[in-house]
Amino acid sequence: MYIELNRDGRKSLPTQISEALGSRISSGLLERGARLPSVRKLAVALKVSQVTVSKAYAELERQALIHCEHGLGCFVSDADQKKGHEEAYWPQQYDDYLPRAQLWRNFDYSEVKYPFHLAAIHAEMLPLKPIGAQMASLVLEQPELMATYGNFQGDHELRETMKAHLQERGIILPSANLMITSGSQQGIDLVARTFVGPGDTVYMEAPSYTGAIDVFAGRGAEMIFVPMDSEGMRVDILTKLCDQRPPKLIYTCPTFQNPSGVTMSTARRQRLLELARSYRCLIVEDDPFSDLYFHMPPPPPIKSMDVEGHVVYMKSFSKVLAPGCRIACVAAEGNILSRLIAAKSASDLGSPLLTQRAVLPFIAKKYNAYAENLRVALHNRMEKASKLLKQYAPSNVSWVLPAGGLSLWLELPATTDITELHALAKRKSISFLPGDVCYSGETKSRHIRLCYAQLSEADMEQGLILFFTLLSDYLKKG
Repeated sequence: MYIELNRDGRKSLPTQISEALGSRISSGLLERGARLPSVRKLAVALKVSQVTVSKAYAELERQALIHCEHGLGCFVSDADQKKGHEEAYWPQQYDDYLPRAQLWRNFDYSEVKYPFHLAAIHAEMLPLKPIGAQMASLVLEQPELMATYGNFQGDHELRETMKAHLQERGIILPSANLMITSGSQQGIDLVARTFVGPGDTVYMEAPSYTGAIDVFAGRGAEMIFVPMDSEGMRVDILTKLCDQRPPKLIYTCPTFQNPSGVTMSTARRQRLLELARSYRCLIVEDDPFSDLYFHMPPPPPIKSMDVEGHVVYMKSFSKVLAPGCRIACVAAEGNILSRLIAAKSASDLGSPLLTQRAVLPFIAKKYNAYAENLRVALHNRMEKASKLLKQYAPSNVSWVLPAGGLSLWLELPATTDITELHALAKRKSISFLPGDVCYSGETKSRHIRLCYAQLSEADMEQGLILFFTLLSDYLKKG
């Protein structure tokens, strides 16, 4: 079993080991009942003392994540069923380099009737028919597209369309400075694989997007989470932290932030960019939701103020058009972009040309009108969810209504066992996103995220009433 240890880091080695194993357990990479390596074997593999591993195992046992039996070994806790301690099937002992996989686990709710955990838009609100018709037409009339590798940087015509789209939002760049990726998730991964290595310091908002945490954890980065307030990331706190540990990269989702829904003010965006200039580091600006505002447009992207190439900007179209098409645009300059293109070429030989051409006409001619109608529909959804909250949610649950986006971020009482609540909800065929997965390590959160856009209106209303009733009954018992 491989665990990336930072021997010069702030955290002790036992803590690093226990958090790494805890993340593997919570995200399902280590299955229930699985046997852990012996103390001696793991100590040899990690080049640490057996005392260090013993302390890590003791902490995991204190958290009830594992149980150890004298003469038999240590096993991942399994509350649902009793398993024998036979020798583990060989794949369980086959080394991997995955420190956690919360994003994968968060999508694994196919059996749930009310999937509030998934930040997505219901199919009836998406332009699937026109995009599907365009794809069908391309298959019939230009079947050679399926026999053609796409340009590593992305289809030229689509990049020209993206250039016009970004210009409307204040980002003035030639199409040569743009790259098409298979969703923003691939863009984040390309930046991490290109510029982040073991021990590098990555600053993120607290809480942050689960998929980005998974990626940076996979690179062995030391992630430091910066608190937020109503104006977004606390840049004053970030500045003090940077004085102690200079950043290699700062990741932010500044507009209708995932998962909190908070939007960073213009002043904070300017200060964040100034900080990146002073430390000569990159900012990854992840922007999937800025077109989904309810009243006033949000502040301009950080990238619109960037004149020295410190910001790698990512604009995803997957969520708002067709998640199955996996289309995003990455904007960067000079050698930063060229290295990202090189990384992409090694990753997938270029995004599929067919899907790029399928979404192109819609983005070029119909996107703005569609986005305007979508904003109205989502605002109505949010208002309905808000009324249900006020009517059915317990009085000791708090929230701030978002000015855009897809989700609500609820704060529960400090005594709430969210793991237990999650299990109870799942029995009622309801899912939500626990706040814990939006941090690295074993940070405990009092928050949960509920998406109001994923279901039909009738199912959303029924599911939220059912969940808030369950929540009320649970908190009364506590």
